Amino acid sequence: MAVNTPICDFGWQAEPFSLRATDGALVSLEEIKGARGTLIMFICNHCPYVLAVLDRIERDARELQDLGIGVAAICSNDAVSHPADSFEKMGEMAHKRGFSFPYLHDEDQSVARAYGAVCTPDFFGFNADLGLQYRGRLDASRKQSGPADLRRDLFEAMEQVARTGIGPQEQIPSMGCSIKWKAA
Repeated sequence: MAVNTPICDFGWQAEPFSLRATDGALVSLEEIKGARGTLIMFICNHCPYVLAVLDRIERDARELQDLGIGVAAICSNDAVSHPADSFEKMGEMAHKRGFSFPYLHDEDQSVARAYGAVCTPDFFGFNADLGLQYRGRLDASRKQSGPADLRRDLFEAMEQVARTGIGPQEQIPSMGCSIKWKAA
């Protein structure tokens, strides 16, 4: 079932966390934080919405890192119900694709809950002070990758945040598969 993200709560402060990365390191928000902003992406291995744009996510992450934006991806899905999202499989994907950012495992789903993440992909773009400035889509792609010349919503928004500290007022929600929550 496709889910849309809520509108941006401008200025909401990023919740601190420390999660295990696929390389085994424990990585905190403070370590990810970039001098000009921070992008936290909730993704996973199996979601067709993520897989359709993963090349673009990687491209935008590299280019944003070059602008001083810290980037990390988090997988919060229940690996029991979705084994493709297990820590081992996350490591395989990160290694195979050569992610330029840490891919973090939110095994107890506390970070997804703290952030109010609802789907994959779900993008949280913060300014240098870790105030939320972007909660929108990567681009207009859905379950299939759109044309190569699509407007790069996420990149343009975070480029603006890097330059001015403020995100665009007009933002189009991201859409994707719901976070796979563990049974209560």
